[in-house]
Amino acid sequence: MIHYKTAQEIQLIQQSCLLVSKTLAYVASILRPGITGKFIDTKAEEFIRDHDGAIPGFKDYGGFPATLCISPNDAIVHGIPTDKEFQSTDILSIDCGVYWNEFYGDSAFTFAFNDVNQETMDLLEATNKSLYLGIEQVKLDNRIGDISQAIQDFIEREKKYSIVRELVGHGIGRNLHESPEVPNYGRRGSGPKMKEGLVIAIEPMVNMGKRRVRQSSDGWTILTADNLPSAHFEHTVAVTADGTRVLSDHSIIEKELKNNQEIKNFSIKS
Repeated sequence: MIHYKTAQEIQLIQQSCLLVSKTLAYVASILRPGITGKFIDTKAEEFIRDHDGAIPGFKDYGGFPATLCISPNDAIVHGIPTDKEFQSTDILSIDCGVYWNEFYGDSAFTFAFNDVNQETMDLLEATNKSLYLGIEQVKLDNRIGDISQAIQDFIEREKKYSIVRELVGHGIGRNLHESPEVPNYGRRGSGPKMKEGLVIAIEPMVNMGKRRVRQSSDGWTILTADNLPSAHFEHTVAVTADGTRVLSDHSIIEKELKNNQEIKNFSIKS
């Protein structure tokens, strides 16, 4: 069952989402080769808990052991932070969730260090653009499948990359994962109709190679089966009486990309 939110509830979800975005921006400000995922994870948890009453949304969720999902290179999602030092050729898909004032926020961004090649940067830019093409379809009386097809058509037909099928976007609110599922592939006109109060997380996960995936022995990390890179971007979006509202904010992350000389800067919206 889909839980439609009131205007007040959407405002509370937005507060959680903005804290997620601020956390990712803080991470962007301290990212550099030579540090570790565990270091970043500790700093992110401290940052979140510095906001009165806020707690990491992922930590202990289903047994997940960390605040951030940090998924480097061929890791798609759900990567557990480790003691391995980041390299200047790495990309890092970092997903963050916050629980605050009884509501969850969720967003993700893929970062690239300075020695990442252009082929991989093209993958990041395409994945990011597909997110916004999906968001353009979020409007009253459209259907979830309209989002799905917009993302899939751009990624698979125009860019010739692959959409991950096993993992999808989702509703969000008092629970981190709610109905409806929001696949990144599908058919226009299919799925639930979008109504006022719908809040969903849209999160394209795009592989440079084939769409097949495998699970790491850690029981969490999902990797590409062909070991080629994958990218992941996510926004939480609401359907309101006044139109579509993006509740998370990647522009503050973009600001930190410009300030941190160790990370490649690129347009977050094409």
